[in-house]
Amino acid sequence: MSSAAGIAPYSDDQAESARMIRDSAAGYATDVARARALRFTNPGFSKDTFREMGELGWIGLAVPEAAGGSGLGMVELVTLSEELGRGLAPEPVIPATLSALLLAEAGETELLGQLLAGEAVVLTAWQDRAATLKPCLDAAATRRFIPMAAGATHFLVPTEAGLTVVEAAGADLVTEPTNDGGNLGTLRPKTYQSVGQATLGPALDKAALATAAYLLGGMEAAFAMTLAYLNTRQQFGRIIGTFQALQHKAVDVKVQIALTRAAVEQAAAALDAGTTGDAASALVSRAKARASEASMIVGQMCVQLSGGIGYTDDYDVGLYLRKAMTLAPLFGGAALHRARFVQLSPETEDA
Repeated sequence: MSSAAGIAPYSDDQAESARMIRDSAAGYATDVARARALRFTNPGFSKDTFREMGELGWIGLAVPEAAGGSGLGMVELVTLSEELGRGLAPEPVIPATLSALLLAEAGETELLGQLLAGEAVVLTAWQDRAATLKPCLDAAATRRFIPMAAGATHFLVPTEAGLTVVEAAGADLVTEPTNDGGNLGTLRPKTYQSVGQATLGPALDKAALATAAYLLGGMEAAFAMTLAYLNTRQQFGRIIGTFQALQHKAVDVKVQIALTRAAVEQAAAALDAGTTGDAASALVSRAKARASEASMIVGQMCVQLSGGIGYTDDYDVGLYLRKAMTLAPLFGGAALHRARFVQLSPETEDA
């Protein structure tokens, strides 16, 4: 079934649902100026817009209807994430989705309701060090690399005893700016309030796949901007897009994007079809490894193809590269996911 941006292994119902999600997110996908204006501000995103996204049902898109969500699948979530990536939306919709999935599984209804409505910004502090896919369960461990932590109202902290929560107002939190204008938080240990049990693995995989889709949307937007430049800029009396050397580089970029789209859409369709366990994790790792690596290649190439203006901060194409630099390692970078893919799919030679 054809999707809006290629051939996807989706059913008719999934394709129609994805189309509706694209239409819903179209305004955010074109508003790069909004993302630019929010860079290096506190908290780095608009809480009003986050609330609006909650009201649109985006935060609970993949949360079961019984828990107050929309009960949709990964096809819809990756479609939304892709559109948000096109517009570089800084709101932490994907980290919030991770928290919503965990709260729904734990049966914590009050905070979940606030999160789904966009009234609370709940972020999961699952990581204690760089370069890991293993959640930290040590209640005494400092949690690191929490995306957009400056705007959080609550943090979820997984421990051996279960899922716990702490209000940001009372948290020992330090934030540092990131290259794209956002921030990462470090949360030091304290006493947390238990809210129930939840399994992190599948939820983290969904967040990783959604992040891959966000990177895919950014790649396509940056490439479209670059093509427009190549087709209008003149040098030596010719449109530079007619130069064969630049055409070859543009083709290389398009191949990277096409391979990433295939990996992301196959993983989303497989998860919605019921694939679980190692098979699901392998597909997610292939998609995230591909997206993390390709987003850096595509971003760097688009900057180069844009000539001198591409290296200036005033030109938007560079914003996509900066976003890729921040998101490529989030929920596991290319090397980590490639290694996991090889471990879970020993008979496959290439991720």
